[in-house]
Amino acid sequence: MAAVSAAALLAGCAGAGGGGEDDRSVNVLMVNNPPMKTLQKLTAEHFTGKTGITVNFTVLPENQVRDKISQDFASQAGQYDVATLSNYETPIYAERDWLYALDPYVQKDEKYDQDDILTSMQLSLTGEDGKIYAEPFYGESSFLMYRKDVFAKHGLEMPEKPTWDQVADLAAEVDGAEAGMKGICLRGLPGWGQVIAPLTTVVNTFGGTWFDENWEAQLDSPEFTEATKFYVDLVREHGQAGPAQAGFAECLNSMTQGRTAMWYDATAGAGELERDDSPVKGKVGYAPAPVKETESSGWLYTWALGMQKASDNPDDAWEFISWATGKEYEQLVGEEVGWTSVPAGKRTSTYDDPRYRKESGAFGDEVFQAIENTDPRDPGVKKRPYSGIQFVGIPEFTSLGTDVSQEISAAIAGRQSVEQALADSQKLAEKVGEEYRNR
Repeated sequence: MAAVSAAALLAGCAGAGGGGEDDRSVNVLMVNNPPMKTLQKLTAEHFTGKTGITVNFTVLPENQVRDKISQDFASQAGQYDVATLSNYETPIYAERDWLYALDPYVQKDEKYDQDDILTSMQLSLTGEDGKIYAEPFYGESSFLMYRKDVFAKHGLEMPEKPTWDQVADLAAEVDGAEAGMKGICLRGLPGWGQVIAPLTTVVNTFGGTWFDENWEAQLDSPEFTEATKFYVDLVREHGQAGPAQAGFAECLNSMTQGRTAMWYDATAGAGELERDDSPVKGKVGYAPAPVKETESSGWLYTWALGMQKASDNPDDAWEFISWATGKEYEQLVGEEVGWTSVPAGKRTSTYDDPRYRKESGAFGDEVFQAIENTDPRDPGVKKRPYSGIQFVGIPEFTSLGTDVSQEISAAIAGRQSVEQALADSQKLAEKVGEEYRNR
């Protein structure tokens, strides 16, 4: 079913009016973040105008869109031809045969240049069978953002490659150095995509893992416990006010408003800090994700576009995916919206473009290196039976990660000890591990 004839593909790329088809359309279900809204805004003039393919968007908040995509793709109802998928869902959906393998399209689409996609991004969207099941729209890793002007004023220096122990010491020194400024902001908000994301990168570099090679849960192991206690103690002692209610948006706001000296989070935050209207534009320095036992520890995430296998319009769907994730689209955004708004983090050519390099000079190279240095299939110190850096790449993780996040967030709020949080979490993880050992 995934195979597509060259004739059909060429017909799909012929553009508006080709073959007398004047009712071509693609239904797209996607998340409502700023880069996706820009895509929606530019599509009618720059895609439909050239191809004649109408794109019908359904745009929803992240939690809602994940549920709706899962329902539509699981039933193979075919209501939506294309959907935004992350590198968490893509391998799982591919294994369940819910997605088109895109390799035949990539091979025929000479302009697309798959080799331009960053290696870590390609790997994260490739199935166990080695086939490509989604193309990245934008990508991100994680790194440490810090107020370089405040550090300079108080005689502090950020190491070129900081360790978490060094960051903790710096957080203590800079905490209160400026009126109303805390040392660091770390996510404490419940959610597998909130507190669990940065915490799991800390666990990885401290030598821990959620499951060992035999699917034995490891949440109460010495390494996992040490990492979690470190994270909880750091945010409680030198972190933001109300840490258990802070996620990406709250830390971004705290950093932008000058209430935080350091922030460890998604590289996507840099573009917001460097906007022309940002009070901290030009005042922020960027360092690699802090480490302890590993050489690097940044996470890897992408919102990508995948095609439902039940789609009745695979050729037109690919033409939209090719345009939205291609080189020319990034140039279009740069020229019409601004270069710091380019959905970067996926193509080498973007980081070679002098226009992008000029506007992203404060953080572009650091983001590129952070993404390139990640290995979604072998993070941390210990071997593990799953892929994923800041998540466990199994379907059960949406529930397990959320449940564990509530335990961790309660520890951050001071309602229970880290030991109790991990003891309860271990029991939840053991049930999941047992299911996998018995398969």
